[in-house]
Amino acid sequence: MNDICCIGHITLDKIITPNNIIYLPGGTSYYFSHGISHLDDYKNYKLVTSLAETEMSSVEEIRKKGIKVKVIPSSKTVYFENKYGTNQDNRTQRVLAKADPFNVEDLKDVEARIYHLGSLLSNDFSLDIIKYLSGRGILSLDVQGYLREVRGDKVYSVDWPEKLEALKYIDILKINEFEMELLTGYSDPIDAAKQIGDWGVKEVLVTLGSLGSIIYADKHIYKIPAYPPKRIIDATGCGDTYATGYLYMRNKGASYEEAGCFAAAMASISQEVHGPFSGTEQDILHMVKCSNLRPEKL
Repeated sequence: MNDICCIGHITLDKIITPNNIIYLPGGTSYYFSHGISHLDDYKNYKLVTSLAETEMSSVEEIRKKGIKVKVIPSSKTVYFENKYGTNQDNRTQRVLAKADPFNVEDLKDVEARIYHLGSLLSNDFSLDIIKYLSGRGILSLDVQGYLREVRGDKVYSVDWPEKLEALKYIDILKINEFEMELLTGYSDPIDAAKQIGDWGVKEVLVTLGSLGSIIYADKHIYKIPAYPPKRIIDATGCGDTYATGYLYMRNKGASYEEAGCFAAAMASISQEVHGPFSGTEQDILHMVKCSNLRPEKL
């Protein structure tokens, strides 16, 4: 039995910033796997991914870190173009190729205490997969893919038609400030988090970029600070890194506040370089300890 299993496509990413253009592997599964590999207790983690044979070098890179990987062959690899302006909280996105969706049969031999679905596009994971995995462990979801509709190569923001049915099966949901308004209609993160909780989600994580994050659980709001990075190089994958830190700590028995602060600091450190988190668990704990920023419980 694995402690945590992340399921999602590895992508090809073209990242455009005001300073340069770079090409990197990406996707929730890629950032999650690399991030957790730098933490102390990652050995009981597994990745389930799907991509074309031409991009298998990304998988081998992860395997070299000692991570267990199951690969489901796909005819294509997801190819994203992410363009950032001066404000790294905002991006525009295009999809230049799509991979095959996952199915229940692919996942029947995968066992874990926590499953994290890294959705990138709306058809990655069917409602049947959500129902199936919810009966096998704690189910965590990054909602982003369900709120994306691809028309041509452009990505449009849309609501999730099956949300009321699907969210009943989700234990932990990660969502950002733009996604929360689209999903709930609320612009206030506390109102949005409470609405998602009313729909059945037990732990709601709302990331707010440079404004920090909030966690709604057990009818309480926890305000988590944003820890300022030394410099901002690339914000790609910050949300995935936050989810990595949060689930890692919750699996270890940490409180909501402890897990949230760890996640926030981990995401902050990840912005200081291109690519996934490459610091250490001690770096994260040091940032939290040395900061005068503290979480608030409401």
